[in-house]
Amino acid sequence: MVEVTDIPGATSAPSSPSPAPTTLGELRDGGATFRPVKAELRTNLLARLGRGEPSLPGMVGFEDTVLPEVERAIIAGHDLVLLGERGQGKTRLIRTLVGLLDEWTPVLVGSELNEHPLHPISVWAHRRIAEHGDATPVGWLHRSDRFGEKLATPDTSVGDLIGDVDPIKVAEGRTLGDPETVHYGLVPRTNRGIFSVNELPDLAERIQVALLNVLEERDIQIRGYRVRLPLDLLLVASANPEDYTNRGRIITPLKDRFGAEVRTHYPLELSDEIRLLHQEAHVAWSDGAHDAFEHPIIPEHLAEIIARFTRLVRESSHVDQRSGVSARFAIASLETIAASAVRRAAIAGETRPVARVVDLPSVVPASRGKVEFADSGADPDDERELEILEHLLRQATAQTFRARCAGLDLTGLQEHFTGGETVESGELVPAPVLLGQLGTIPKLAELLGRLGVPEGEQSAEQAAAAVEFALEGLYLTRRLAKDTDGTRTIYGA
Repeated sequence: MVEVTDIPGATSAPSSPSPAPTTLGELRDGGATFRPVKAELRTNLLARLGRGEPSLPGMVGFEDTVLPEVERAIIAGHDLVLLGERGQGKTRLIRTLVGLLDEWTPVLVGSELNEHPLHPISVWAHRRIAEHGDATPVGWLHRSDRFGEKLATPDTSVGDLIGDVDPIKVAEGRTLGDPETVHYGLVPRTNRGIFSVNELPDLAERIQVALLNVLEERDIQIRGYRVRLPLDLLLVASANPEDYTNRGRIITPLKDRFGAEVRTHYPLELSDEIRLLHQEAHVAWSDGAHDAFEHPIIPEHLAEIIARFTRLVRESSHVDQRSGVSARFAIASLETIAASAVRRAAIAGETRPVARVVDLPSVVPASRGKVEFADSGADPDDERELEILEHLLRQATAQTFRARCAGLDLTGLQEHFTGGETVESGELVPAPVLLGQLGTIPKLAELLGRLGVPEGEQSAEQAAAAVEFALEGLYLTRRLAKDTDGTRTIYGA
């Protein structure tokens, strides 16, 4: 069983205590009824939709495309397979489905299959209820414990997924024909929950066959045993399209048994890309030792540069389009510039870490391994790959400058260099030193306001971040010169 965390409505911390009934009799007297998992998901989904709430919170950019298809599949009671390139949020979407389950559900205490007290399915459960009657112990299972997950790998066996004979149980005296000698696999143990098979095409075809009965007849077969278990679960699989057709494949009978096939995608809008960055990137730390460095500031224009950079890399003809560029590429890039700002603050003595344009080059070597280039025969250490990424990063910075500073009067800043003056910056140059080289900056408040810095929250570090962005924009639009030498960057006329 996989614990689901950081998913709204499915966290490991229950929002309410478990219900009171502790025996089968109390449960029955309380009017409890058995409801299949798919009916449970359908009812809770329709209730959310009726209240106008997001059906699957946290799924950015899927509101008008992917989510309606998933909602229809759940309402129809279909098992589904998600197809999409890496880093499109398939696994997160699957785990978010857990939030549609009831927060608590009754189970027979000691059941390996999470059996509902009013709907036992195993020999063990029937015998236990026959022995104890209304005094049969009942426990409560939180929805975070009703999710099972398996990454499909070539070495995955039928025993892992479905089950096998347990030699220890046989050695204890049971006969081989006794169904209680079976050790259940991951799928039966997720009964009355949601089970996910990630990267399904990587699962050997002979192993995929074992899932046929689970999807259609809703039971399992283990060796020569006559095991009839009417499993109650939602089965969801994920796959990459290129694996789906090339490296591996989903066998035709298994594809036919999935009720719905849903295609995922990367964020279609720049605003969604930025929202995703803010939601997923971890740019705040808490170690208790350096309180001032725990929450670095990432100016909005830098988040936009990272978002544009990611989209340009995805669209580049130099990048293998079949592989895609994961959302993790953008998330790691934003986290890298936050770390660069904290490093500068620690070394140079800045009061508050604020990311600047000078931190952007650090994302290129850090993110290089997340990109598959189209020329597979190229030397993996070829500097051409770094040049491509550096060029796209400059392009993203220029696009953001034009979008953010269009119509802004920067002639006062530009005129500072008419007498041959220069301004030196660098990844370890603190904000006061950078600003001190420029003196009084004309219309600085207007620049800060355009870049989203509230008037009452302006600091030297934020001013330096805005000014450096303007200097870089002037360079990229050919109104200033720039010379870079290792860690130093010098702007001049």
